[in-house]
This record gives sequence, C-alpha cells and structure tokens, in this order.
Amino acid sequence: MKVIVGLGNPGRQYAGTRHNVGFDVVDCLAAAPSVTAFKERFGALTAEAMADGLLLLKPQTFMNLSGRSVRQLVDFYKLSLEDLLIVCDDFALPLGKLRIRAQGSHGGHNGLRSIQEHLGSAAYSRLRIGVGGPDADVIDHVLGRFKPSERGAIADAVGRATQAVLVWARDGVAECMNRFNGDAEPGEKKKKKPKPKDDDPPDEP
Repeated sequence: MKVIVGLGNPGRQYAGTRHNVGFDVVDCLAAAPSVTAFKERFGALTAEAMADGLLLLKPQTFMNLSGRSVRQLVDFYKLSLEDLLIVCDDFALPLGKLRIRAQGSHGGHNGLRSIQEHLGSAAYSRLRIGVGGPDADVIDHVLGRFKPSERGAIADAVGRATQAVLVWARDGVAECMNRFNGDAEPGEKKKKKPKPKDDDPPDEP
C-alpha cells in the first residue's frame, strides 16, 4: 500500500487557498470512480483508491499539527516511509512548478516540519507545488486565494501533480523526478545527456 498525504487547513474558509493545494491534489485523486468516500480516521479524512492501491489522507489538525495524523497512520499500518508521499505548497517555487524529492529538510514549511518531528525522520518523498512568492506578508500570502490570472496555471499544476502521484506510486520516486522535475514538458521524460566519449572534453563548470 502507498499513502498519499495532502496538506492543508480544514474548513470552508481555507478552501482554494495557496496553502491547500495538497488537499486539492488529494481531492483530484479522490474523484476517480474507484475511490471510496472519505471517512474520519487518524484525525484526518481518508479514502482508498482501490484501483491504484493508494490510501489518501487529508489531516484535519490544521497545517502546523499535520504530523499527528501522519504518525498515527504510519504506526497503525507499520508503514515504511518509502511508501509515504507528502503533497504540499511551496511559495519559494514559481507558480505551477513541481518539485519531487525522495527526502530532505522541511524547508521552513510548517506542515513538513510537524511531520518530520513526529516521524523523527525526513526520509519520505515529498511533492511540492509552486504557489508563487509573496509580495509582502508570507502568512497572508499562503492563506490567500489565487488571483484570477493565476487560476489557470495552478489548475494545470494540480492536474500534473495528480499524474505525478500516480507515476510515483507505480514507477517509483526516481522515475517521477525524471518526468516531472526541472524544465521538462509536463509529464514527459527529460532527455538524458549522452555519456561523453573518452576523447570528449569535460563539461565546463
């Protein structure tokens, strides 16, 4: 079983905000015909995507306490962290850009910080979605909604992130990184650089 955790804040007042794009990706996955209805477990809303072997989770503890739900689930299923993917926003990334990593620091994201503290490890995959940088206050920015001019780009990013989740679950994090990170066309594999021949000059730094 693979577990997909979308981060966000519960409540209608937070729906559609930049901080809730993790919820949006999980909701997109949950719209598939084979997915069960959400139910309350682990201090979260959970659903099963049976056709893809996925368990979907949206913590209802508010962003800063997301780790509580994740730890309960990990302990209950005795889950390997290799089978865990966290989906969240990132205001340090350009709007709509995806960044997948197999592990790493929380980067100042309070949801990831909470998960790392509760798990005692950063060795889990994470998919960050760029929501654009703030003009002024960071909190107001991430708790604010997208401008009309941004909605098309973020809708496209949520769609690509949904594809990326399925690739991660089916083919692994390395393949997911290869297809969705960087400047590759959305969902397409990046071309690998050919190995230099012995007489080829080395790449410049």
